[in-house]
Amino acid sequence: MKFRTEINPPKSNLQIEHKDSVITFGSCFAENISEYFQFYRFDVKKNPFGVLYNPVSILNAINSLEEPKVFSEEDLVFHQDEWHSFYHHSDFSNHVKDECLNSINERVVSAAEYIRKAKVIIITFGTAFVFKHLEKGFIVSNCHKIPKDQFSRFRLSVDEAVENIESIVDAISRINNEAKIVFTVSPVRHWRDGAVENQLSKATLLLAVNNVVNTKSNCFYFPSYEIVMDDLRDYRYYESDLLHPNKLATDYIWGKFSATHFTEKCLSAMNEIKVIAEARLHRPRNIESNAHQKFLKKQLKIIDQLELKYGHLNLEGDKKYFRGQLTL
Repeated sequence: MKFRTEINPPKSNLQIEHKDSVITFGSCFAENISEYFQFYRFDVKKNPFGVLYNPVSILNAINSLEEPKVFSEEDLVFHQDEWHSFYHHSDFSNHVKDECLNSINERVVSAAEYIRKAKVIIITFGTAFVFKHLEKGFIVSNCHKIPKDQFSRFRLSVDEAVENIESIVDAISRINNEAKIVFTVSPVRHWRDGAVENQLSKATLLLAVNNVVNTKSNCFYFPSYEIVMDDLRDYRYYESDLLHPNKLATDYIWGKFSATHFTEKCLSAMNEIKVIAEARLHRPRNIESNAHQKFLKKQLKIIDQLELKYGHLNLEGDKKYFRGQLTL
């Protein structure tokens, strides 16, 4: 007997290897996926504008990379003793204006260069709800705890979501016409308006993404939302807030993503890289002990073998880490 509906996405035509550069945009779920790419030593750049939730904000971010845009004081707002950008997450906010701008512009320059070489761009939408600043007249990426009477809040229609997602694809194609785009809808529940509005928001995103993926040959869809809702569908797989998938859930989703989008050679390399990645988590009681020194040399030997076997791996950070503890 079967006691659950398991989702097994078919092998995708988009196959990723360690030689491929990956950049992510979107919700906190995109942050989680990026951390798995980092753990398995992929060349990945994570959310250069910080966490973004809706299609309009992600479009604004990608448009900013095309020129690229140089942010100035005119793009900032001062609130509660900090400078903020309406295009960025609050991670970029700073009580010193120049430090805020420097952090923003350094990331923009870096991301603008990176996106031009990226093979894969992963975009995760969290909500179809947006906040429009009444005075400035545009949709913001983050309200930064500014009083809500300065904004209007509304849900994008399916047509509006499609228009913005198509514009995202067009902007990426202008920047890098060889890039492939993987869209996902975040399984994180946005509960401020209740169950019905959350579902309408997710449905809007799902319909819009489906429309775009079906008409754009460089676009793919990965069903992370469906995996949580229809495969796992149990509060054991959520954090205590009952809104965010926990590590058990994200591990499961990553496994499905890996099986869908990674080559067999890549999957084999990941299994061996995991040994090195977990070895770095080891915390010795005595760095200078013979046992730990042997452990370090063993890891360095494994790294040399991996680089020789797979060729495209960049394990320089791991080599530096283990060599830095050698005393013998």
